Amino acid sequence: MKHNDALNQFRLGVCYYPEHWPESLWEDDYRRMKELGFSIVRVAEFAWSMFEPEEGVFSFELFDRALELAHKHDLKVILGTPTATPPAWLTHRYPEVLNVTQDGVTLHHGLRRHYNYSSSKYRELSAIITRKMAEHYKNHPAVVGWQIDNEFNCEISEFYASADHDAFREWTKAKYGTLDKLNEAWGTVFWSQTYSDWEQVYLPRPTPAHKQPNPHQALDEKRFISDNTISYAKVQADILREVAPHHWVTTNGLFGHLDSHRMQDDLLDFFSYDSYPQFSTIHYDKSEQNPLADRGWSQTLGAVRSISPNFCIMEQQAGPGGWVNRMDMPSPKPGQMRLWTYQSIAHGANMVVYFRWRTATFGNEIYWHGINDYHNQPNRRVREAGQIGGELAHAGSRIAPTKFKADIALLRDYDNEWDGEYDVWHGPFSWQSGKAWYKALTRRHIPSDTIYIRSGTTIEDLRRYKVLVYPHPAIMRDETAALLEQYTREGGIIIFGCRTGYKDERGHCYMRPFPGAAAGLCGISVEEFTMVKGTRPETFMKWSSGEEALTGADAFNDVLQVEDDSVEVMARYASDYYAGKPAVTKNVFGQGEAWYFGAVFNEASALQIIERLGLVSPAADWLTLTPDVELAIREDAEGPLYFLLNYSEQPAFITISEEKTDLLTGQTMSGSVTLDGYGVMVLN
Repeated sequence: MKHNDALNQFRLGVCYYPEHWPESLWEDDYRRMKELGFSIVRVAEFAWSMFEPEEGVFSFELFDRALELAHKHDLKVILGTPTATPPAWLTHRYPEVLNVTQDGVTLHHGLRRHYNYSSSKYRELSAIITRKMAEHYKNHPAVVGWQIDNEFNCEISEFYASADHDAFREWTKAKYGTLDKLNEAWGTVFWSQTYSDWEQVYLPRPTPAHKQPNPHQALDEKRFISDNTISYAKVQADILREVAPHHWVTTNGLFGHLDSHRMQDDLLDFFSYDSYPQFSTIHYDKSEQNPLADRGWSQTLGAVRSISPNFCIMEQQAGPGGWVNRMDMPSPKPGQMRLWTYQSIAHGANMVVYFRWRTATFGNEIYWHGINDYHNQPNRRVREAGQIGGELAHAGSRIAPTKFKADIALLRDYDNEWDGEYDVWHGPFSWQSGKAWYKALTRRHIPSDTIYIRSGTTIEDLRRYKVLVYPHPAIMRDETAALLEQYTREGGIIIFGCRTGYKDERGHCYMRPFPGAAAGLCGISVEEFTMVKGTRPETFMKWSSGEEALTGADAFNDVLQVEDDSVEVMARYASDYYAGKPAVTKNVFGQGEAWYFGAVFNEASALQIIERLGLVSPAADWLTLTPDVELAIREDAEGPLYFLLNYSEQPAFITISEEKTDLLTGQTMSGSVTLDGYGVMVLN
């Protein structure tokens, strides 16, 4: 039974590792947590060797004492199943549980996540430790829920142990039934790859071009990894549901080769995520124009929200971050930790758990700083956490019932993401276009959602949005096209980019005029197409309706041909041999519109469409904001809450023409208002 009310109240908490610290520190730690306004702690997700120091020998004494003290201080507890870190006795005795690279190198004990999901022995031992912990803590008054494992597919998301090849072979048998159907799906007649016996079927292995396998096999590999991961997680979820049915179940992370939406549907009460906004600042492309920096993390939180409308942040960045040899992130400036906390809350988090209470003094993460430093003395981050705790003590009850509100959604799907890892003719474009649209929308204070198109997506899922942007869905099932046609026919607006609709779910190209499955909806065909690179100079398009403008036609150009009288050409190419040919079209389809943009989106081109659609901020009639301030809206039957988040170190000057109350301070706001650098307001 799922716990639909698990996030009905707001909770603030912290990750805690009692096994890392002298027991003499525990009680003072818990006391100070309560003083900061914390009500929940996560423990034990890496502690297998503490619970089972030898195979079949179980010890709960240390965590029993830690949980009793937590209960004494009225702190609730999230228990992690410790399967992300198998102990040395396990991997030494059963080396078949270890993961193996595609090149055949075994990944040994010494870090974490060094196991494979297919090993029957690892599944057996994981089930035993999960059941023992669940039976021991099922009635503990402090325990409210469980985190399965930790960050599935983090560190590595490919698996090539012998057990994985065997499991993949069984997966393909179940999927295709016969070798004839597998050979057809993988197009094995090409290059004489045809399989004549199931024993010949493996996960992709090194080839003469190294890691360049059959592309259809590679797509199925990602589907298998996802299914296999969920199958492994289900072993634990089923035990927890059976033994501790009154506890909720979640897991954390958002990593590759995993259909997190399906895992949520099948196994979890709600989804959890680990929010480190500085990843957006240390990993961004230095040549990127107008970067969003840590504000870009809001786009990722939108993807999390598509899995679970309200969610938990199981690890919220609370300080400078880094391992001994990587991820060297600087210290948050004053106010940034608070800003990032409310960034998570604004986008749907109803539980925020900081990582971590105190910075570790040993191990790979000695520079992954928590709220407290090594010295355990008061510091700026502790004071900032206390401010947040005080604010949420009275504001949390108003925030918790609300959900994020947007009228525009950016569409994604797993098939194209996984296929695009290998296919350079569409894969690199989706993130570029998605980010361009997000920049254009958020800088004009237009909230947006992220929606994953799945086999179970319904028209009701789409109807609540006025506009859908689906940048480069190369793979498009006819069923998906029919759903989008219904959405558009009823009055919705759908926007596609180049490379749309020309592949089926196997990754085969349709023998139809491009854009394939979407051709009828768009009312156009693709006359020809080209990459824009190498000897191709930068190309441009000229917008002809409304105010004329010239924008870049980036990376790839579909040269369009109008097929229906209902189509209007919105822009034409302004360079190269196809200058004057249609580049952007709008088709009136039923009560709605289908736009086709023949290139990869940039922020300027997204803005051209935004302006022509007349899209404005939902608060435009009473609120004037600077571009550095994000507007996010959560609402319920009592009305909307407007989150204002300033990502600049400099103050932002805003105008509020209707009297509002800042939920965090209780102050009345109207007229000209200054929002401090890294400042936050929640207007009610």
